[in-house]
Amino acid sequence: MAKKPAPRSSKLSVYLYVPNIIGYIRVLLNCLAFSLCLRNKIVFPILYFFSFVCDAVDGWCARRFNQVSTFGAVLDMVTDRISTACLLVVLSQLYKPGLIFLSLLALDIGSHWFQMYSTFLAGKASHKDVKDSTNWLFRAYYGNRMFMAYCCVSCEVLYLILFYLADNQTETLVDVLSSNLQKITLISFLIATSLFGWATKQIINVIQMKTAADMCVLYDINRKHKN
Repeated sequence: MAKKPAPRSSKLSVYLYVPNIIGYIRVLLNCLAFSLCLRNKIVFPILYFFSFVCDAVDGWCARRFNQVSTFGAVLDMVTDRISTACLLVVLSQLYKPGLIFLSLLALDIGSHWFQMYSTFLAGKASHKDVKDSTNWLFRAYYGNRMFMAYCCVSCEVLYLILFYLADNQTETLVDVLSSNLQKITLISFLIATSLFGWATKQIINVIQMKTAADMCVLYDINRKHKN
């Protein structure tokens, strides 16, 4: 006797997946955090970091409840990119030269946009599928969940520490980092341990943009050759 096909999920049921609901909570937390960022230097990093931690929670829930969805993956990426972008814009107003943070913002968004677009051109299901990449660091980043988590957390921790340390709009980034690294405090320890992960993440972003750009170019070349 043939098995009956599983009932088709409705659009509303996908929107109400547990990990997607957590994603909506992340958006609300970020909105609340940035509405308070210039008024409360303690509450803002707590709300922001809690939203960041929820990113790992919704991923676990998606696998635990078998509720993995393309919408959820896109919601996660968009939330990550927008929240980091907003934080970098705030930091660009608190430190000199602000162009450093705006350049990091452009690199982060640009590399992920290229990666997502090249993923669709290659017919892959996820932008994290880089097993065919020739760059070992790129493969290690997306292939090792702990390594990727360390790099991502390092970036967010470093940015939040810089936000917390900013006293006025005349400080330079190098002066603040160097003065705090010379002290023996918890903050100096966190800065030192997060700098390597942050630097690795920026290198990955450059590799990702170059690799994805090459894939877009090869796609055009192959399409013209077929015609």
